[in-house]
Amino acid sequence: MDKATKIYIAGHQGMVGSAIVRRLCAAGYVNLVSRIHDELDLTCQAAVENFMQHEKPDYIFLAAGKVGGIHANQTYRADFIYQNLMIEANVVHAAWQAGIQRLLYLGSSCIYPRDCLQPIKEEYLLKGPLEPTNEPYAIAKIAGIKLCESYNRQYGTQYVSVMPTNLYGPNDNYDLNKSHVLPALIRKAHEAKLRGDASYVVWGSGNPMREFLYVDDMADACVFLMEREDICDGLFNVGTGQDVTIRALALTVMQVVGFKGEIVFDASKPDGTPRKLLNVDRMRGLGWSAETSLREGIAKAYSDFLSKEVT
Repeated sequence: MDKATKIYIAGHQGMVGSAIVRRLCAAGYVNLVSRIHDELDLTCQAAVENFMQHEKPDYIFLAAGKVGGIHANQTYRADFIYQNLMIEANVVHAAWQAGIQRLLYLGSSCIYPRDCLQPIKEEYLLKGPLEPTNEPYAIAKIAGIKLCESYNRQYGTQYVSVMPTNLYGPNDNYDLNKSHVLPALIRKAHEAKLRGDASYVVWGSGNPMREFLYVDDMADACVFLMEREDICDGLFNVGTGQDVTIRALALTVMQVVGFKGEIVFDASKPDGTPRKLLNVDRMRGLGWSAETSLREGIAKAYSDFLSKEVT
């Protein structure tokens, strides 16, 4: 990508979108385009088409969408499938209409079957039933992947899909009713420390295994792929290649935050998928790998949490 090329970042205020903006700015890209929701509703087809025809960006990072943890996915199932389907369909179709050849679509590792062979390879997509707790979201994300693939095959576009593992970092959502597991643990441990509690409660048994990727590493992978002119199609897992139990994760968070009490696991709450570790051989084969360790990333995320003074 030329440093002056026009780049549209959809979802620039979100955790991933803002990280992509930081990465592009650090690399010297100067012609970045973005719109807040009040300026451009991505679920409105006419508005998206008008925007694309007017701006005609050369590259698009599609990081916009509705995201959340187990509680949010179970509670707002219709919102998750509808909003994500509409956003991806509108942006991809309008991009093609406007003659935009390069687009990167941000998916999710929840697209893979619940009881998948580990570590999960890209070719395992659609090889088994999904995890029920986030099935509507996963179906929407799978549709986005197939949308990019189909436009590439029919129209010759160069739309790439990336599947990140569990992300965390600056601009994460710490609302306990909507957040993912790591930001929820950070907030719970912090508040328990402030109250002087003897313990804090973690959902589930603590036994499921999860992989976590610092969001700035994810942004680096996205820009890395878009800068490679020879990468014009396909699905790429993005992760660290290492996972931990939720129990071990909670202990690390407790140590970083400085909470001295105990952890209580509420086994009445759902665990979700037993294990979800991505095979990242494709990205490593291209020469990319994550750089931020889990403990280092959690410390950065906690600093960001404190700076936001979340209440």
